[in-house]
Amino acid sequence: MAILVTGGAGFIGSHTVVELLNAGHEVVVLDNLCNSNPKSLERVKEITGKEVKFYEGDILDRDILQKIFRENDIESTIHFAGLKAVGESVHKPIEYYENNIAGTVTLVDEMRKAGIKNIIFSSSATVYGDPAEIPITENCPKGVCTNPYGWTKWMIEQILTDLQKADPEWNVVLLRYFNPIGAHPTGKMGENPNGIPNNLMPYITQVAIGKLEKLSIFGNDYDTPDGTCVRDYIHVMDLASGHVAALKKLAPGSGLSIYNLGTGIGYSVLDIVHNFEKANDMKLNYVMAPRRAGDVPQCYSDASKAERELGWKAKYGIFEMCRDSWNWQKSNPNGYED
Repeated sequence: MAILVTGGAGFIGSHTVVELLNAGHEVVVLDNLCNSNPKSLERVKEITGKEVKFYEGDILDRDILQKIFRENDIESTIHFAGLKAVGESVHKPIEYYENNIAGTVTLVDEMRKAGIKNIIFSSSATVYGDPAEIPITENCPKGVCTNPYGWTKWMIEQILTDLQKADPEWNVVLLRYFNPIGAHPTGKMGENPNGIPNNLMPYITQVAIGKLEKLSIFGNDYDTPDGTCVRDYIHVMDLASGHVAALKKLAPGSGLSIYNLGTGIGYSVLDIVHNFEKANDMKLNYVMAPRRAGDVPQCYSDASKAERELGWKAKYGIFEMCRDSWNWQKSNPNGYED
């Protein structure tokens, strides 16, 4: 039986496909390639020596979903597919609500028709909003999101929760990611954003390689040790292994499960900058800039529930995250277009 990975050519999806294949799973990928590159799946084959069955298409397309479920013996779905740029979501809310929310509803409706009732959803710590407690446990109430992207994650969690409550045959795992960075240790795969990066680490690596002039750090007057925002950064390979561990939770009758995937350690923006410089023996050009709307001062996890129940714990530290991010960038200056 196979695992369907929606958005499987993207940054987190492709690394998860590697870990799934290495764990002995058969994998089918659906991706519309709007923010990913099919060459990532070629690199998956280089790394694992295994083939991935790939369908180019959209989760809003019922015909291709029906085709996938007809042609493959799908057991479970890992659902990554979705638009993910916070800033863009503010300017294009309808596109984000249609693609992410309506797309998910379409996906689970076709899964239901095909008799497939196991799903792992790629959620986010953004659902906590400005968190009520630090470190954040899964018992922390969901908060008020600051952008449409966050609200799509918030609402999809609610949709899947309501679905499972209405039909207990569904087994649902919600994985709330913190801040994924890093790359595959081989340097063959990594984050490959279109245009100017929206996230910190790819921006840093593009400054380091000379594609961007400087890094702007938004705000140095927060109530944190060095005044810059604190986040829980997790290596993408740890995140990928978390999905393999979560698959074991999708046993009949397991119901709804929620897990934080993070390291439990908060690093400031300046921590990341200085660790990157140290890990890669270089200096970065950065400047301080005014605060950015919507940023919360601190956000880091308590991930002990995943360790207790899934046997999963992040094993990579900040040094490896910075080293592997730079190894990917310098080996692939133009991403997958080299």
